[in-house]
Amino acid sequence: MRSVLIITLLSCFCAAYEAKVFSKCELARKLKTKGMDGYRGYSLANWVCMAQYESKFNTRAFNGRNTDGSKDYGIFQLNSRWWCKNSNQPSANACSKTCNKFLDDNIDDDITCAKRVVRDPNGMSAWVAWVKHCKGRNLSRYLAACNL
Repeated sequence: MRSVLIITLLSCFCAAYEAKVFSKCELARKLKTKGMDGYRGYSLANWVCMAQYESKFNTRAFNGRNTDGSKDYGIFQLNSRWWCKNSNQPSANACSKTCNKFLDDNIDDDITCAKRVVRDPNGMSAWVAWVKHCKGRNLSRYLAACNL
């Protein structure tokens, strides 16, 4: 009985820590409801493509290996040097958030920050993965089956 209780508690703890991994269409629907389709001239497919290559649609994606010592957080891999504050380094903190806020399953604040990123002169070119995999390409496959 005791072991069943321990296993149950451990499984609840693990389930609570599991990341939300969106499907392409699920993310596209969420982004569309938040006004991302056409935001600053970028189609919904651009946002979905970028998220695929940045995080594989994983809300808890984390990259701590940037050469400048900064870290990237969440579904859009928002960088700690420019967009959020972590306790390890100075930051412009242009989105006025702590970086760990971008590691939960609620991506509303991630979306708000992504909108802030593209208001800068670099636009979506701030994301290297977007430049490498999405920019100037036919992205129709990202939304083809979504019925938006």
